[in-house]
Amino acid sequence: MLLEIVVEHGQHQGLIAELGRLRSTGDEINTLLGYSLVHWKIESGQINLTDYRQRSLALLDRLCAHRDRAETAASDNQLDDVIADLKKIGQAAGNLRQLLDHDFFVKPGTAAPAAPAEKPARIDSTRHPFAEPGSALFNCRLLVVDDQEMNREMLLRRLFRMGYNATAAEDGKAALELMVREQFDLVLLDIVMPVMDGYEMLSRIKADNRLRHIPVIMLTAVDDPSSTVRCIENGAEDYVPKPFNPVILRARINASLEKKRLRDMERAYMAEIQTEKAKSEHLLLNILPKAVSERLKGGEKTIVNDFAHATVLFADIVGFTRIAAENPAVDTVNLLNEIFSAFDQLLDKTGVEKIKTIGDAYMVVAGVPVPQPDHALRAAHMALGILQTVSDFNVRHGFNWSVRIGMHSGPLVAGIIGSKKFAYDLWGDTVNVASRLESQGEPGVIQISSATADLLRPYCELIARGQLDLKNRGRISTFQLLRLR
Repeated sequence: MLLEIVVEHGQHQGLIAELGRLRSTGDEINTLLGYSLVHWKIESGQINLTDYRQRSLALLDRLCAHRDRAETAASDNQLDDVIADLKKIGQAAGNLRQLLDHDFFVKPGTAAPAAPAEKPARIDSTRHPFAEPGSALFNCRLLVVDDQEMNREMLLRRLFRMGYNATAAEDGKAALELMVREQFDLVLLDIVMPVMDGYEMLSRIKADNRLRHIPVIMLTAVDDPSSTVRCIENGAEDYVPKPFNPVILRARINASLEKKRLRDMERAYMAEIQTEKAKSEHLLLNILPKAVSERLKGGEKTIVNDFAHATVLFADIVGFTRIAAENPAVDTVNLLNEIFSAFDQLLDKTGVEKIKTIGDAYMVVAGVPVPQPDHALRAAHMALGILQTVSDFNVRHGFNWSVRIGMHSGPLVAGIIGSKKFAYDLWGDTVNVASRLESQGEPGVIQISSATADLLRPYCELIARGQLDLKNRGRISTFQLLRLR
């Protein structure tokens, strides 16, 4: 990257040539380190550490000579930024020389040099790129995780020049804490680190539902295929060896960000689909009973069933035609909506199913679409609840509204009719009898048939009302439901 900076400055051919030789020597050192310092080669005796040390020191001497000449040229041209970076290269060369002077290399068989003492984790300041504020690069945030300060600094500068907004952390623990607090689009993660290494951090990222969608590219100098496999199997998006090729690094970063963008779009679309699906299901449940809705979603075209035992209830507001004529239409509809909505609140409490409203009439059934042995008792709870609801409504508004209620128990047919604006409806003599018991009843009275009375006697107080002449049925005995026992 130093070479790129100097080339951008213009006419510094001598410095450019020296930096080229410096980079070439650095590549030789990296190749030697990557090839030789592999644990299995050292343990098997394939590497002569004394020879390795001599070759490394010779390369270091050559690198330092190129560095010194480059620094002199940079000083002559007053390139302060370049001088600062060349000094860092000199420091790194000095550190490597100290390692090569360790007994591990001088006296083979001794323990390997100890790792530097751990320092408190530090998070480097965010670098902002010279990109247009509206560009995709400017909006992407990258997190660099590496325990080597020089590596972090060089990578941050590289990303900065590429146009990315990047932040760095010194180890996995500090990086995870930062990821929980802030949003990132990509993580560039080193493997060998103190406190928490790259493997553990990668596993924690992929185990956290808040973070697992963030792609991770592993950056490491470890020359071990099994390490690559382990990273990919643990969920890494990609793997780039050090020293990395800037062109390849940029391509893999962009590819990972593009895949993340597409995955984010997919997640957003799926969330939107789930929201719309929930709305559709809610609307469907307002039209159909849940059991019928599930069958319809399961692909059934025709839904019709016979029910041997069910109780149908009709409730009608007495004198509603007069009420509607005496009040503005909007007020009337609002009042009707209020009282029917209050009736709806009773449905979940009693376990009965609302079928429909017809003008000012309210129709429910118990024992349909799911059979219920106590269907008559459930309908009785609903009927008594309706009377109490109307009483509360009158107190609240100062009205004197009343309802007639009719109930009958017996067999019926239930199913969906129509293909557009379809509805779940009931058919049969049981429905007709319940409707007539309501229409020929009295205000404030729950009038039931003898069939329903027989089912309710153990649980409710009833009184006989006498005979009622119904069309096509003749005379039937009726009863009034007073209260629960």
